[in-house]
Amino acid sequence: MNQTKMGFCQIHLDFHTSPAIPDVASQFDARRFAMLAKAVHVDSITVFAKCHHGHLYFNTRHPARHPALPRGFDLLRRQVDALHAEGIRAPIYISVLFDEFAARNHPDWVAVKPDGGRWDAEPFGAGWHFLDMSSPYRQYLTEQILEIVETFRPVDGVFFDICGDIPSASRYAKEAMTVLGLDPQSEQDRNAFAHRLGLDYMREFHAIVKQSSPEATVHFNSRPLTFLPEDIAYLTHVEVEALPTGGWGYMYFPTNVRYIRTFARPYVGMTARFHKSWGDFGGLKPEAALRHEVCQMLAHGARCSIGDQMHPRGTLDAPAWEAIGRVYGYAQQCRPWCEDAVSAADTALVRPTGGGTYHVPAGGAWDGATRLLMHIKQQFDVVDPGHDLSRYRLLILPDEIAVSAAFARALDRFVARGGAVLATGASGLDAAGRPVWKALPIRGVAEPSPFTVTYLEPARGLRGELPAMPCALYEKGWRVRAAAGAEVLATVTEPYFERSWRHFCSHAQTPPAKATRFAAAAIKDRVAYIAYPIFRLFGTHGHLPYRGLVAACLRRLVGRPMVEIAAPARTEVSVMRKGRATVVHVLYAAPDHRNGLDIVEDIVPLRDVALSLALPRKPARALLAPSREPLPLAWAEGRAEVTIPCVDGHQMVVFE
Repeated sequence: MNQTKMGFCQIHLDFHTSPAIPDVASQFDARRFAMLAKAVHVDSITVFAKCHHGHLYFNTRHPARHPALPRGFDLLRRQVDALHAEGIRAPIYISVLFDEFAARNHPDWVAVKPDGGRWDAEPFGAGWHFLDMSSPYRQYLTEQILEIVETFRPVDGVFFDICGDIPSASRYAKEAMTVLGLDPQSEQDRNAFAHRLGLDYMREFHAIVKQSSPEATVHFNSRPLTFLPEDIAYLTHVEVEALPTGGWGYMYFPTNVRYIRTFARPYVGMTARFHKSWGDFGGLKPEAALRHEVCQMLAHGARCSIGDQMHPRGTLDAPAWEAIGRVYGYAQQCRPWCEDAVSAADTALVRPTGGGTYHVPAGGAWDGATRLLMHIKQQFDVVDPGHDLSRYRLLILPDEIAVSAAFARALDRFVARGGAVLATGASGLDAAGRPVWKALPIRGVAEPSPFTVTYLEPARGLRGELPAMPCALYEKGWRVRAAAGAEVLATVTEPYFERSWRHFCSHAQTPPAKATRFAAAAIKDRVAYIAYPIFRLFGTHGHLPYRGLVAACLRRLVGRPMVEIAAPARTEVSVMRKGRATVVHVLYAAPDHRNGLDIVEDIVPLRDVALSLALPRKPARALLAPSREPLPLAWAEGRAEVTIPCVDGHQMVVFE
């Protein structure tokens, strides 16, 4: 069986099993396994051919076959055949850069750090080593892949894991770099070679799979999503691994899915049933958290994947799968309004450069912008500077967006067509503070502020929207003067002096002295500028006046937002298009922060939630989904208005 359609409710089933485990698959029952999958509404399970330990789980003469797997027992074949018998896809998992069997038998294949140490695992540490793809390991792995795809031909798909760029200073890497004219002593050249090598083996492995099984799905995991513009050629779809308690946090998925969905590929959200992260045997996530995470995926048009790890004996934890069944039962009810839905966003947030790591840390401009815009319910995608902007009415350049001459021309065309732009911080400025994009509503050169902390003083017209007091700006911004004809929305008040050992006042920053003529925020025509990295400040400090200032700028640029809702700031709202219908997802959860983990334990319902949505024409009706219960609908000034009786964690409102 080979299905070309992606699974909607998937399981990613880890099986990283030590060679020291003696009773591998001793209790595995293929029929029970498939029936359990069927019972929990699963239509795809990723099963293991090769794990991080480097062992294989099918009948092969390769010495890496798991030593405790009984002779003649083909675990992978039994899993694939049992799932196929129930109409369930069975993509195959292959570990790429982690292979402890190869690292142990061929230590010269392990990637080498510039100081001569081996990548990642310490001499007495319990952990993985990164293999060097410029060593003979690549041929070793290629032969394994060829055997797997031919043995199980046609495969439903292949999930390649641990595929990041690992710069190595091994003799193999140095020789290969020298041939290419690169300098192995240069960190920049080592990174460039590692990236080139990653793209090269992705191209090769993608071709191997597709030549064997043309309809197979292919994904390369553990690569920074910022690599997508290059990587997308070798991906049939994108899987967004985002275990909130495993280092990703609850903002990682809603931040990055807005970027991923702008590519012409299906995409999957992946969480897991664990209390913490992968391999957390005995750790069970609250069902409320699992439901919230899956509903986040549904709200953004993603297919769903929940990770688990099968016990070495081949058994699964019944309580975990019972919870998965209830969550996926709800997801399947929502499916008619979610599958193949597309973003209805009217705003584009330009992606800051960098972020070349798999986990993007919280607190930066990207994270802060997502948090702030989600709080004010702005509907936005994340785009690169070269993206087609024609479908958006508003463009946001957060904090650090470099504007090239070509991008400046694109911005001019965008504004000329009626679009609006908000730029903040250093966006649109060169290194010396000169405006690269001439439409910024400032004159002269922007000078870095000499003060670490200054104060935001709202103009008289903003005092109903911002506190009528000097509000602390906790990081440096720019001293700028507004352009002629620009409206100044807020000015800067500076402190008496910079706090230091020479002179300081009270416990924290020096108090405000007097207002200056420097503009904190200015707007002219359809362009607004905030002279501080306001999104990074919000992500780092969470000061609500920052959110109020951005919201005030956007109201003046584009008027009322697409969505208005009477609900707590943490409520997530996502507007999607499904055929001729507009689907509004409303999600509310209140994680409890416990010792570094955000735990969603309880669902707290919201009742009688007023929702207003701008639409191009009056809808014929509004209904709740998946219950299909009709809602009383009002229409005024181009907006559909309803009251949602109850948001029990997640509620869809469909306008048809």
